[in-house]
Amino acid sequence: MTVQGQGVYEVGAEAVPAPRGARADGEFGRPRGLEFADGDLVVVSGLPGSGKSTLIRRTVRAARRIDSQDVRERWERRMPAFLAYGGYRPLVRAAHYGGLWRALRSGRSVVVHDCGTQRWVQRWLARTARRRGRALHLLLLVVPPEVALAGQAERGREVSPYAFGRHRRAVERLLAETEAGGLPAGCGSAVVLDREEAAALEEIRFGGGSLL
Repeated sequence: MTVQGQGVYEVGAEAVPAPRGARADGEFGRPRGLEFADGDLVVVSGLPGSGKSTLIRRTVRAARRIDSQDVRERWERRMPAFLAYGGYRPLVRAAHYGGLWRALRSGRSVVVHDCGTQRWVQRWLARTARRRGRALHLLLLVVPPEVALAGQAERGREVSPYAFGRHRRAVERLLAETEAGGLPAGCGSAVVLDREEAAALEEIRFGGGSLL
């Protein structure tokens, strides 16, 4: 796992300094928990099928969870079976961003599922965090493309090759920005997890005051 904040830290058997409000605690490079300051925002990005929704549902308990997959599933239950998702995708997106807008207005800690292809979303989150005097953090799941494609097939929701290419370029951009020793625009820290590290993560929690 790589944690990027005021420096890059490789998590091993020893304790690691917290990068501006984020703390990883665990052993042998696999953290059990990540902690952020109350009111901070966390955006979870990665390829479709990498396990973002599963990670959010499993680990986030004391914050607002905004996941476009949840919105899609709610709409799917309401739509007639013959209507393909493409026919009501704009409505799902509008509902997702409407829910995100309401969550951000609440002032609570928020964990957002975002693919990273729409840069305006990251800018929106960063501006909101700054106005609050809080921080935006990136949690990036990095898995091989073939693993993500297998995950899509398993859940029965495969994206088009064109869309997958856009997602792949977005993830590569975020990873390159993090590994270059900087941070994606507007982020106070970035945590990069592989599939095994994500599976070992037990909780994403929020507590204490902002450390910025």
